[in-house]
Amino acid sequence: MQAQYGAWIYNMKKSDLKVNRLPDAPGVYFFKDSRGSILYVGKATSLRDRVRSYFGDDLIDTRGPLLVDMVTKAKRIEFKETDSVLEALILEAHEIKTHQPKYNTKDKDDKSFNYVVITKEDFPRIFTMRGRELVDSNSKHKAVYGPFPQGGSLNEALKIIRKIFPFRDKKAGTKGNDTFYRQIGLSPDISSVDAKKEYAKTIRNIKLFFDAKKVTLLKKLEKEMMTYATKKEFEKASIIKKQIFALQHIQDVALIKSQDTHSHILKNVRMFRIEAYDVAHMSGGSMVGVMAVIESGEPSKKEYRKFTIKGFSSSNDTGALKEILDRRFGHPEWSAPNLIVVDGGKAQKNAAERVLKDLDLPIPVVAVVKNERHQPKDILGNKKNITHHEVDILKANAEAHRFSISFHRNVRRKKLLGK
Repeated sequence: MQAQYGAWIYNMKKSDLKVNRLPDAPGVYFFKDSRGSILYVGKATSLRDRVRSYFGDDLIDTRGPLLVDMVTKAKRIEFKETDSVLEALILEAHEIKTHQPKYNTKDKDDKSFNYVVITKEDFPRIFTMRGRELVDSNSKHKAVYGPFPQGGSLNEALKIIRKIFPFRDKKAGTKGNDTFYRQIGLSPDISSVDAKKEYAKTIRNIKLFFDAKKVTLLKKLEKEMMTYATKKEFEKASIIKKQIFALQHIQDVALIKSQDTHSHILKNVRMFRIEAYDVAHMSGGSMVGVMAVIESGEPSKKEYRKFTIKGFSSSNDTGALKEILDRRFGHPEWSAPNLIVVDGGKAQKNAAERVLKDLDLPIPVVAVVKNERHQPKDILGNKKNITHHEVDILKANAEAHRFSISFHRNVRRKKLLGK
């Protein structure tokens, strides 16, 4: 009888539910009845494999009679694919809360589910609570997210989120807790002047993520990153860039029994090297040039190089740039760049490209154009390169300018002292 029952469901799967169209990707699936009402919401590491598992001969043994009843009433399956298992977990809770599907809650008291709470404090704490604790709690919460059917997965999810957006936990404020978690980068420093304002941003980011609005969150972060970059606050821009990268490359294998971390991701990304060049002189005198290097978003100062210009005694920025590049690429032992940034306009960009063409080196070049106050106003070059690396391009250009001015001053001072 059990085998026939399973076979009947299997036949229904092929004719009505079209399971084979489901992707082998993480996401959330919806079992719906003939009227389109949602009967059940579930999350999956692989939508295809998880949904297929409902149509095996052993369904009653592996899932129980309640879900067998649900599958017999289901006439349609819909799904939402996500970029990660973590996002599937968040989206599942969001959809359960929104739709209250009959078969998600029928066999489980609301008080046994898990929830994420954000406390209503100047520096909110984030932690999990059971439904029964939430009901009994007298404290007021800024936000509550859930229900989450699986407590273990939820705890792993919070660990991942905390690595991207450090937050204060339930024990924040107890002796040693804040210091320890701050030292390992999992809790914010709340002692600075702007701490409350900055932490409020973090809480808003976390709320957007738990509201299943990752696209909105990414756009918000990208806007903030460019604002900081324009102001030359590159350290803050770099922090947000890493958050964006982490959200776009969520390593949630911890949710499927592994322990990879966000820091591990960053270390294993292919190194992207940007070399920025700048020329400094005073009416053509004491002319020098420099190369600054940004690797995967961070200055690599051990790779910086100085060049005393030898071929020109009067002002010639493009000629000096050509000399610098010729000498730089005379060092094949130096790591090759993925992108070259020059300070100036079309003339400097063209000069650099001619050197690279003569050397048969297919390295793209972008030029940072400055206004009368020597602030960036435009970037010339391939739009895709600019879009993907704008913050690092501006950072590299700023580093090269700072380095060249410092070098030029030292050269002039030595000349004045007769050294």
